[in-house]
Amino acid sequence: MRFVDEFRDPDLAEMLGARITALCEPGRHYKIMEVCGGHTHTIYRYGVQDYLPDDIELVHGPGCPVCVIPMGRVDDAIAIAERADVILTCFGDMMRVPGGNGSFVDATARGADIRMVYSPLDALRIARQNPDREVVFYAIGFETTAPSTALTVMRAKAAGIRNFSVFCNHVTIIPAIKAILDSPDLRLDAFIGPGHVSTVIGCRPYEFIARDHGKPLVCAGFEPLDLLQSVFMIMTQFAEGRSEVENQYGRVVRWDGNLTALKVLADVFALRPYFEWRGLGSISHSALRMSDRYGDFDAELRFKVPGVRVADPKACQCGEVLKGVLKPWECKVFGTACTPEMPIGTCMVSSEGACAAYYNFGQYAKQRVHLEV
Repeated sequence: MRFVDEFRDPDLAEMLGARITALCEPGRHYKIMEVCGGHTHTIYRYGVQDYLPDDIELVHGPGCPVCVIPMGRVDDAIAIAERADVILTCFGDMMRVPGGNGSFVDATARGADIRMVYSPLDALRIARQNPDREVVFYAIGFETTAPSTALTVMRAKAAGIRNFSVFCNHVTIIPAIKAILDSPDLRLDAFIGPGHVSTVIGCRPYEFIARDHGKPLVCAGFEPLDLLQSVFMIMTQFAEGRSEVENQYGRVVRWDGNLTALKVLADVFALRPYFEWRGLGSISHSALRMSDRYGDFDAELRFKVPGVRVADPKACQCGEVLKGVLKPWECKVFGTACTPEMPIGTCMVSSEGACAAYYNFGQYAKQRVHLEV
């Protein structure tokens, strides 16, 4: 295949769906978690679930980096941004994430200088243009986006730019999967591995899932046929009595990952002893901070950060959605009090959030009609 429309061929999708159905064991129900929020959006945008038999249930995981940020980390950044000498920069999907003290949009309305950027290099450019201001980049994402932050910090150090720092919220995927596997709330049969993260870390780090837990994992691309082929590969493993890590996304992902990117990450960052995840609680060694070598660029050392933990709103059930315990439409405020325009939880804000996927692509309406019938 060379063109994107070839990965969306409905006839091939029908064929894969039939082959998947043929592999299902009669009377068995399969739960497969797609870890990445990008996969969730593909599933509901293109109706991938409609090509699968009812015996296979796709469960949404914690692979949306915006969704897992706790409210306290939003408030900490707002506290920095409200300083008169600070310009806070962030990606667009962070602007409306609610904290205990409002969102970045609310803080901007109160007078804070918070600017949306498309990359950390944009933040560095703003620092060059404003030498009399402190420019802070709100870094977010899994190992997918961490290398770009690391390279930007290296460039700032080499250029001697002293008014630039990073408020680091980069998280790592493996501890989150371990937390899911240890959760008593959910029983899973297999995983569709995150494609973007795997371009950096590769497939090898997932081997413990098959070895220690007996669950297949297939690293998948982001087109509809990628996901259907990944489910087919998982079902083939079940049929053959295997439990292995396989790579469907071979056109991009290498087994050992991107060694250059991994080296940069090891140089610029260090693991935090623990980090709080929305819905999953504190997970040890699950997030990154600036390494001692680059401590001068750590906004948490440069500024006084409150570090207060903020409880999620009681009405919001993002935590259960992130763990795959609930479907978005099962949340009491979904589509009513909580919408993309007026979100209560992060899963409704991010372009990778499961609630946003259901809301934007009409799945919630279908489910509610089904329930009423």
